[in-house]
Amino acid sequence: MKETIISIIIGAVVIGGAIMLSRGGTTTETAGEENNVSIVDGVQIITIDAKGGYAPQETIAQANIPTVINMNTRGTFDCSSALVIPAIRYRKNLPPSGETRIEVPPQKEGTTMQGLCSMGMYNFSITFN
Repeated sequence: MKETIISIIIGAVVIGGAIMLSRGGTTTETAGEENNVSIVDGVQIITIDAKGGYAPQETIAQANIPTVINMNTRGTFDCSSALVIPAIRYRKNLPPSGETRIEVPPQKEGTTMQGLCSMGMYNFSITFN
């Protein structure tokens, strides 16, 4: 019995490590700390990666300026490629690899925009301050 429990624990650690390595070694919590927002020629650009979920999951952006969300995919074949952003009535299947630009009109301060996969398993949010 003791050997079975130890085997299960070791198996869980190995599987968890494999999942972290396949996602580039970062978790969604640490991925949210990276700077994925820039402003170029008066347009705010928010970069989000889609593969096995969305990274970062939470973004803080500037309110009241034109915004573009750049969705990056690299070998994405899971449901995170079926993107829905209800606030702007966006619903599309992203290409398996590449960059998809999504135009977003200026958002009011305090607005939070949600993006999610078509199954609702994965999501991200952008809060405009």
